[in-house]
Amino acid sequence: MKILITDYPDVLGRELEKEIAYLHEDLPDAEILVYPYTDPEAFYREAADADGLLTAFIPLDKPALDRLPGLKAVSINATGYNFVDLAETRRRGIPVCAIGEYCTQEVADHTMALLLALDRNLKHYTDDIDRIGRWQYYAAPRPMGLSGAVLGLFGLGKIGRAVARRAQGFGMQVLAVDPYADPAQAAALGVTLTDADTLFDRSDVISNHMNLTPENTGFFDYAYFRKMRRRPIFLNVARGGSVNEADLVRALDEGLIRAAGLDVLEAEKPDLTHCALRGRSNVILTPHAAFYSARAIEALQRMSCKNLTACLTGHPDKAFRVVN
Repeated sequence: MKILITDYPDVLGRELEKEIAYLHEDLPDAEILVYPYTDPEAFYREAADADGLLTAFIPLDKPALDRLPGLKAVSINATGYNFVDLAETRRRGIPVCAIGEYCTQEVADHTMALLLALDRNLKHYTDDIDRIGRWQYYAAPRPMGLSGAVLGLFGLGKIGRAVARRAQGFGMQVLAVDPYADPAQAAALGVTLTDADTLFDRSDVISNHMNLTPENTGFFDYAYFRKMRRRPIFLNVARGGSVNEADLVRALDEGLIRAAGLDVLEAEKPDLTHCALRGRSNVILTPHAAFYSARAIEALQRMSCKNLTACLTGHPDKAFRVVN
């Protein structure tokens, strides 16, 4: 049996010895290779006889799957799996697993870190001090202050709820849009479920925590930015594909939103040399790092490996989460 741990080279910069050990616990005789994905054709040659793939971002659409005839299971070492054609893998009988829970607290913390840094204008102050050497009290725009402000959440899943609890600790009121949310659970949490137009009208901060689907791809566009009456801080720590990036730039240029904190962009590997969001004092970009902590990485490695071995040993019911 052959297993490929494969992804873009920078994504593989973790302790892969742990993953190899986890895989060998259940499949001691498996051949396990680490393969940095740089050239699709070379990848297809290496993976043509692979039984299992452990990856996060390698595209696995129908043409790719056609080149992987021996594939029996895929484990995504992330919560998102939009790079995989689920319908096609289901048709071929290839289980695809993702991690249902491993970094909720980290992503919620990161969301609040972006919010606090943007509201308190930390980027402006640190640039003034570090780059210019200037100590000036009132050089930045006046902070809004979180107490009494309204946070609007798109998505009230595990991460959305964790953000809501943190925001309430700062005295914020919380609204949410989520057609799948349990009204009783939302009420118990003190979150008001509402519709998108109401949220756009009332929110001082808007934070995206939706899974990416065909229905919400490009959801945050210019028409919706124009509806954000209170010029909110906009946060996205979910998926970059939910936001029309050109429209976000236009919204910032026109003052429709006051600031943006983004852990993701439309491209997973963006060309930052031509990124119109860089170099703005009211924009903070982080490189899809909201999940990152020692605890989260350990959980990610263990669960993603156990997902794969469960499927390859004929026990997909023992996987943490089969998504197709």
